[in-house]
Amino acid sequence: MYAQMVKSTGQGVKSRDEMSAEERDFQDKVDADIRIEPRDWMPEGYKKTLIRQIGQHAHSEIVGQLPEGNWITRAPTLERKMILLAKVQDEAGHGLYLYCAAETLGVTRDEMTEMLLSGKMKYSSIFNYPTLTWADIGAVGWLVDGAAIMNQVPLQRTSYGPYARAMVRICKEESFHQRQGYDIMMRMARGSEAQKRMAQDALNRFWYPSLMMFGPSDANSVHSEQSMAWKIKINTNDELRQKFVDQTVPQAEYLGLSVPDENLKWNEEKGGYDFSEPDWDEFFDVLRGAGPGNTQRLTDRQKAWEDGAWVREGLMAHAEKKAARKVAAE
Repeated sequence: MYAQMVKSTGQGVKSRDEMSAEERDFQDKVDADIRIEPRDWMPEGYKKTLIRQIGQHAHSEIVGQLPEGNWITRAPTLERKMILLAKVQDEAGHGLYLYCAAETLGVTRDEMTEMLLSGKMKYSSIFNYPTLTWADIGAVGWLVDGAAIMNQVPLQRTSYGPYARAMVRICKEESFHQRQGYDIMMRMARGSEAQKRMAQDALNRFWYPSLMMFGPSDANSVHSEQSMAWKIKINTNDELRQKFVDQTVPQAEYLGLSVPDENLKWNEEKGGYDFSEPDWDEFFDVLRGAGPGNTQRLTDRQKAWEDGAWVREGLMAHAEKKAARKVAAE
């Protein structure tokens, strides 16, 4: 997107000589770790990149409620039901924080939702995979929220102030979600043989989609280099994916479960695990709408949007009436 708007170097990032005075001042602030705030001048590409990233993040939080909400009425105990209800409620709150952060850039929540429903804006590919068993809820908490935390903790230092501040609370709550998921997996792995098989099956199905959450390899990522230069992103996709694998493999071993990767092995020289790349063709197919749950997710989101129309209309009518009374009083 950025490369289409400006003349760039071969790497897609402007050199200082190519920048205007305003762009140089902006980049100097970013380089000095001074937060960019909504009223500050910013390049149009920076704003559009933020709208894309924050909007997709917000949509992911909202759509991410669907595979878990599917299990609220079927949770095995009342305690588990209460925990899952609280978690799904947290995800709604995360979406709210992020939509509010994006709105400071001049885009409305309605516009972002319409972009989602029209296919112009995406959400995380992981939420197009079904939750077939209760163990999947554990895998989502442990692996999916674990990958989300790995992505999101550095975003507390992102260059755009409203986004960075929203991430502080989100990361704290996501850490509880990850522990909740790991606790489910631990109970399953230490349960009956049937429960352990169910836990292993959930790990098998969610392992590679979780690795995909970090995005394509850096060599194939369209946005990474410019986002890193603007400090919208702090780490590369491959760095975060490596960190996730190094953290998660010992957790799986503690559970007595096997990571489904025959090439997985510790590399003493690099101080981390060697592992197989995900199937990137599958990743891009899911992004294009060919995943196992894409149609259902967007159908559910469309229905929620239509069912909530009367609420939005009522709130707008109330706001307009209130504003009219204020004008009349003045």
